[in-house]
Amino acid sequence: MPELDFRVESVGAIPYAAAPTLAFRLRITNGNREEVIHAMALRAQIQIEVTRRHYSAEEQARLSDLFGEPGRWGQTLKTMLWTHVAVNVPPFQGETTVDIPVPCTFDFNVATTKYFHGLSEGELPLNFLFSGTVFYQSEQDGLQVAPISWEKEAKFRLPLKIWKQMIDEYYPNTAWLCLRRDAFERLYEYKVRNGIPTWEEVIERLFQNVDEPVRS
Repeated sequence: MPELDFRVESVGAIPYAAAPTLAFRLRITNGNREEVIHAMALRAQIQIEVTRRHYSAEEQARLSDLFGEPGRWGQTLKTMLWTHVAVNVPPFQGETTVDIPVPCTFDFNVATTKYFHGLSEGELPLNFLFSGTVFYQSEQDGLQVAPISWEKEAKFRLPLKIWKQMIDEYYPNTAWLCLRRDAFERLYEYKVRNGIPTWEEVIERLFQNVDEPVRS
């Protein structure tokens, strides 16, 4: 029976990917060094352990849309689910490494995007929860199939600058905002009716009609 251990060693952006994608380098070790692993269908749930870092006053203000006022963070600050990923691990004996690709969105309707964008510096504490199926060779019984225990996990601290640099490469000086279609139609009608050439100028004109000053 395999005695598997998982450790996330590093992370980096996948160059020239069609969409922004991080690759986490995962080292898998089998305590039964002589056992042959034929394949592994590995799944991982990635969580952001938001309570395991300090937040500056500026970050607290930027994250109020997500967690509310800092005085309520004792109740609202909870571990966030980032994503689920799956990867097929090729045959190995003893230990191996494999990349876990994690696509990243810049959609501000997604809570994790708001969280990443709201941070100024530092690291993001992540927890990888593993599951799946391992196919291995037993000397007594031949080819065997076993589940990967839900107790298998790995901690990792993602440097925020890696995510920000990747997003800046894909979306330089821009941000994406998804609107309900009827709201977009009203905004588009305003743009056409007033002969406004760019969406940035549409927003700037709307700001001029707002009494409350907009904080940059």
